[in-house]
Amino acid sequence: MADFSDREKGYERDFERKQELAFKVKARRNYLLGLWAAGQMGLSGDAADAYARGIADPSQHLGGDKQVVAKIAGDFKAKGVALDETRVDLELSHFAAQAEKQVR
Repeated sequence: MADFSDREKGYERDFERKQELAFKVKARRNYLLGLWAAGQMGLSGDAADAYARGIADPSQHLGGDKQVVAKIAGDFKAKGVALDETRVDLELSHFAAQAEKQVR
């Protein structure tokens, strides 16, 4: 019975580790996407960092990736940047690969 309990605890630790890694990758991806978006809108320095941190903040995007993409596309529209949700989604995929490499 102890072997089963040890195995179960091992699976739980592995699951927790994978979930934590996925969270870190997503946060890094969103931060990188936010920096890119800030640059497209002409933001730099502290303003760009603050914008990127806002995009990476999980409490701001409970709806997931679609909400992140929609927010950035809306910000682009408000600033007169001629990039749509399709382009933002493409960049999201690009930064997902980058974030995976950086976090691991």
